[in-house]
Amino acid sequence: MPAGVGDAVGVEYVSRVPRPPLDGLIDDLYYLEGAPPYARLTLPAAPSALLIVNLGAPFRIRAGTGIETAEYTDGCVVTVPTRAWEFGYPLRTRSVGVHFKPWGLAPFLPMPSAELCDRPVTVEQVWGRPATAELRDRLAAADGPHDMLTLLEEELMRRLCETAGLGLVRHTSSVIAATSGAVAIGDLSVASGVSSTHLAQRFKELIGVTPKRLARTYRFTATVFAINPAGPIDWGDLAGGAGYFDQAHFGHEFRAFTGLTPTRYVEVRRRFLREHPGHALDGWPLPAD
Repeated sequence: MPAGVGDAVGVEYVSRVPRPPLDGLIDDLYYLEGAPPYARLTLPAAPSALLIVNLGAPFRIRAGTGIETAEYTDGCVVTVPTRAWEFGYPLRTRSVGVHFKPWGLAPFLPMPSAELCDRPVTVEQVWGRPATAELRDRLAAADGPHDMLTLLEEELMRRLCETAGLGLVRHTSSVIAATSGAVAIGDLSVASGVSSTHLAQRFKELIGVTPKRLARTYRFTATVFAINPAGPIDWGDLAGGAGYFDQAHFGHEFRAFTGLTPTRYVEVRRRFLREHPGHALDGWPLPAD
């Protein structure tokens, strides 16, 4: 989502890119307040990690079908997911958050990212209860969204740690991102001068998923963003242009990443556009109600 201020349709959304060196780890910092478009939103798997510091009523997360919904009061930390997950908003929500690049969360975690894969945790579980409570108090007392984002940026700068292997993972992930996932993983390890096993281990430690899985996620995301839900869609052309073997392969990936068939996905996207045109959250989340 681009930096700026969101629409007036129910929510206020303020976003900005942080200063260096955080901009090499983070896509944006954001502030969100107001009534969500839907009580429950499905978020397809994406090549991004997330941290939310909650300043309002608790929200709920279900990290996949067949998994019980859990409540989060202080906020949550989500590494790069491998499947769609569901986010349940309170009637009114207020939070600040961070959209991390896939490798960007690792310098702020006390544990390997693999331990959190598809297992969202609270901010307290990562940063401890006293520090999290103090941060939430300072954010709640701040004078408006821009001051809150500055406070959050300062906290991240203070917590930024040297992370072994981050340069390798960041460079390799950047190549994957630049090609929208259309790169041979074997070529990446050769170009990096390490074995494919070593590269996969580093990715699991710092991102939570393997290079191959990250490439699949980038390819799927790029393909979905190429869809214009308002117009006619030639699924065969879309699948072929994105490098999928055939339409069946494409459909399988769609269900893996969204929990929906391609046709159902477009129906749900069109519903969002129809019911909440121009909404700040439109583009990726889908109504789950």
